[in-house]
Order: sequence, then structure tokens, then C-alpha cells
Amino acid sequence: MEKLADEKLMARFQKGQMRAFEILLRRHRGGVFRFILRFTANRDTAEDLLQDTFMRVVAKKASFERRSKFTTWLYTIARNLCIDHLRKMRHRNALSLDQPRNPGSESEVTLMDRVGSKDAPPDERAHEHRLRGHIARAVAELSQEQREVFLMREESGLPFDEIASIVGAPLNTVKSRMRYALQNLKAKLQAQGVEL
Repeated sequence: MEKLADEKLMARFQKGQMRAFEILLRRHRGGVFRFILRFTANRDTAEDLLQDTFMRVVAKKASFERRSKFTTWLYTIARNLCIDHLRKMRHRNALSLDQPRNPGSESEVTLMDRVGSKDAPPDERAHEHRLRGHIARAVAELSQEQREVFLMREESGLPFDEIASIVGAPLNTVKSRMRYALQNLKAKLQAQGVEL
């Protein structure tokens, strides 16, 4: 069952096979979590929205149509939950990825600290940490439309046609948003003094 396509696993889950859902969860949890985390810039919120996403998959399993691609359906659910959350939180400031998770505690670890590799030498890790901070800030400054396309493409590796289906925009519009996102990221990074 591990090698079955997502859509076949979903069909089995619709027939009551929980093992199929477990496989889907294991396959997609990481990618969906990274997408939500970058979209919301808050680990606790991302964990909550990830749980909500898969709860919706369970609750709405009957609405999944077998001719659809599972990842399109899944990321549409995740995206909609993120947008709903951002609408609710519009009046509040989102946490930065390089802001300490527990300010004032003995261990002021940031989200970006947790992402860094321990294999590189300390000077390279420090440079990588600074660069990731710059990139995270630049991504957070993108418009919502550009940010979501960029994250779906770069973080989750989704093809443009699938992203177009998720966001409900024509393929050329999605490609334009990606192009503008890359141009804006380059400009924002240069403005921060980051050499590319």
C-alpha cells in the first residue's frame, strides 16, 4: 500500500481504510507544515493549522473526487485555512522567523535556529543563519498572492498547473506571480545588503 498513488490511497480511505490515511498523512505532513509555517510565520499557529488541515481531510473525505489530484485538494484546504487565519489576525503582528520563541527564557531559540544544519562549520552556519533571516524577512514582505505561489513552488515543489488550480488563477497569472515574487525578493535582498 505504501507505493500506491495518493489518489488511490484516498479512494481506499474513503472506503474506510485508516491505514491509507496514515500513509497520506506521513507523506504530506512535512511539506504542508513547511508551507503553513512560511505562510503564517508562527510555529504554534502552523502546528494548529496543520492539524486543522488533516482534520478537514477526514471530515470532507467524501467530497474528494477521484479525478482530482490529491495534493491540489490538500493544499487548497491548507491555503484556505491560512487565508482565514490571516484575515482573523490582520490587526495583529505576525512573529518573525528570527524572533525568539520564548523571550526571556534561558533558551532563546528562534525558528531559524532550528532549521540550520549542524554539519557545516560554525562560520558557515552563522552566514547561513543570517542569510535565512534575510530571506525569511523578504518572503514575509511579498504580497499574499506572490508569497503563496512562491512557497507552494519552492517549499512544497508543486508544479505551476497545480498551484493555478489551488489558488484559482490562470496558469499564466501564477507564472507571472512567481516571476514578480523572484524579482521582488532579489530587490528586497539587495536592499538589505545581501549580495546575490
